[in-house]
Amino acid sequence: MMRFVLAALVGVLCLHVSWAELEAQPAGQAVLEDFTAKDADGFPKEWKAQHGEGKAKQSYTVQLDGAQPFLAVRKADQRIYKRNISWAPKAMPVLTWRWRLKAAPAGAEPIAAVFVSLDTDLMVIPVSNKYVWSSTKAKGTTTEGGMFGASEIILRSGPQPIGEWIEERVNVYEDFKRIHQHEPADKAWGISLQGGPGVEVDFGSLTVSSH
Repeated sequence: MMRFVLAALVGVLCLHVSWAELEAQPAGQAVLEDFTAKDADGFPKEWKAQHGEGKAKQSYTVQLDGAQPFLAVRKADQRIYKRNISWAPKAMPVLTWRWRLKAAPAGAEPIAAVFVSLDTDLMVIPVSNKYVWSSTKAKGTTTEGGMFGASEIILRSGPQPIGEWIEERVNVYEDFKRIHQHEPADKAWGISLQGGPGVEVDFGSLTVSSH
């Protein structure tokens, strides 16, 4: 009986913490990732490597800018991803993030990219749009992906500015419908982040909002 009561009390406390966290979030806004959680190697928790985890942990590390955590990407040869994000893109279509270029070799392509997967196809392959900071491609260029590739939207062009945080805001729901010609799933599939070859770039927190 005592064990049952203790279990019930723990459940109530957990619910209380969960409700408090939800109440603390502004209405119509949710944090997808703030890089406050990391493993012993500094790799962000609940993220996975596209290919080799050992190499990814050398390239992607959580660091601090004063008291603010961010993800530092150094000379990555792959992207990392986070699945099963509890987020309804139709209700909260606007994705916001910050990125900061530290260094990029001439012609590096891309400089950085954020992949947003709002659905999967019949083979459970993610249907994604890739928002790109490009070295050479013109801002606003959109290229449709193939069966296994993400469609590409160029948000920023050229290796400038250096060392400055830049905020991006995109309506991922409208972009998905425009490019893929159908509604996305009710819940998003995941987010991926990528630094280009030889590039040193940082990512700040990612949030979604209703407007």
